[in-house]
Amino acid sequence: MRKISLVFMAAALLVAGTVTANTIEPANPAKTLSSQIHKMLDKNSFNVEDDIIAEVRFTINKESEIVVLSVDTENAVLEVFVKQRLNYKHVELENVKEGKLYTIPVRITA
Repeated sequence: MRKISLVFMAAALLVAGTVTANTIEPANPAKTLSSQIHKMLDKNSFNVEDDIIAEVRFTINKESEIVVLSVDTENAVLEVFVKQRLNYKHVELENVKEGKLYTIPVRITA
C-alpha cells in the first residue's frame, strides 16, 4: 500500500512539473508595439546630416489603430512623414487598452 502511494505521488509531481514548465508568458505589449512602429517608419528617404528627433503622442482606438495626437518636432517634413506613416494604421496587439496615451521618441539618423 505504501509503494502504491509513493508511485502516485511521484506521478503527480511529474505531471505538475510538466504543466508548469509549459506555460508561455505573453509578450510585452510595449515592445510589440514599438517593433511594429519601427517597421512602419523604417524605410524613409531622409537625407540628413544631423539626427532629427520628435516626440510622438498617440493612442490606440477600438479598431486597434494608431491615432496620432501630436508630433513635437522642429522639422515640418518629419512631422508630416510620421503622421502619414502612423495615423490610422492597424497594429496587432492583445488586450489593447483603448484610449491609453503613449509617447515615443522618434529619431532619424544620418
